[in-house]
Amino acid sequence: MPGLLEGVKVIDLSRYYAGPYCSKLLATLGADVIKIEPLITGDPMRSFGPFASGTPNIESGAWFLYLNTSKKSVTLDLKSKEGINIIKQMVSSADILVENFSPGVMDRLGLGYEVLHEINPNLVMTSISNYGQTGPYKDWKGTELNLYATGGLMNITGEPDDTPLKEGAPLAQLGTGQNAFVASMTALMYSEDTGIGQHIDIAIAEYATNVLENALMQFSYSGEEYSRVGNRGYGRAAWGIYPCGDGYVGIIAGPDQNWPEVSTIMEREELAEEKYASRQGRLLFADEVDALMLPWLLDNNKVDIFKAGQEHGLGFSFVASMADILEMEQLEARDYFVTLDHPIAGEFKYPGSPISPQSDIEPWVYTRAPLLGEHSKEILINHLNLSGSEFQKLVDRGVV
Repeated sequence: MPGLLEGVKVIDLSRYYAGPYCSKLLATLGADVIKIEPLITGDPMRSFGPFASGTPNIESGAWFLYLNTSKKSVTLDLKSKEGINIIKQMVSSADILVENFSPGVMDRLGLGYEVLHEINPNLVMTSISNYGQTGPYKDWKGTELNLYATGGLMNITGEPDDTPLKEGAPLAQLGTGQNAFVASMTALMYSEDTGIGQHIDIAIAEYATNVLENALMQFSYSGEEYSRVGNRGYGRAAWGIYPCGDGYVGIIAGPDQNWPEVSTIMEREELAEEKYASRQGRLLFADEVDALMLPWLLDNNKVDIFKAGQEHGLGFSFVASMADILEMEQLEARDYFVTLDHPIAGEFKYPGSPISPQSDIEPWVYTRAPLLGEHSKEILINHLNLSGSEFQKLVDRGVV
């Protein structure tokens, strides 16, 4: 089926995480996304493992396969005049262009927003960078580690008396990709209504600051820094991550009226004592409560603990492994996973759509990630009306 964004044309000049995740969401909603890649190496993410083939291979890197589903790949030398002219031809009929070069690079290539706006006034250009297109940090470099740190999230992550910790996944990058997707869609709606395009400026570090829980507001109101609490949420017992028989579980024992259910589930009458009945009590006697819960937790497995809590109205959960996720009955029941067969990597399950429609409409379109330059000939001949001989000349000159 075509998808909700059928007919929307996107030029994807982005690399690595944030930009490709933005364009992935557009592509899997049915937009026609043309990914422009350097010759020979392609998007650097092609070289990020693990590799389905077991050895480094630009066609089987897991990150690239995930972030670039449903796109088409065209290789272009953007340092050549012909390559830049091809981008300008594509822009004339495009709706959105996504790029995450360092600020100023698009201008130096001759592809700045003012130039592209002259070619196509309706164009939405989404620029993603470490610190934004303006300001004293705009030219500074940053990895996920840097950006998670300078955005403030690292300061509130970790154990109270230990060093700040980074997150497991590139949260700042992927979250920025989501913001870029939402901003691009909003600007596209405005462009369709008014005929006026926009240049969107999105900074990765600012995403991290936007999701600082209440830490920033707490400091603004009181001058008090938000302290790291580790796995014991808010410092109290029965609110955090605990070991169990086969891994770890999340125990959330609120609201207070549901606390007696914990005593019933864990078969420990002591837990029903009045001094543990309130959040304040469980804060004051946190070590005692944890000691009373621990034997039962260690005697039971994570899924049984999760279900026991939920069946008694408590927000229990469990720390799922990758094997747990691939076999999770909830995800299977919602047909969450999609299976894609790649000619080099092979057939694997992929995370599916982040939204499940409650109707007969199927908005999402999933196809495998493209081989490097797989669609160069198709796009340049069929879409830009180059002749076969003109295309071959570009190949011979190393432009395509």
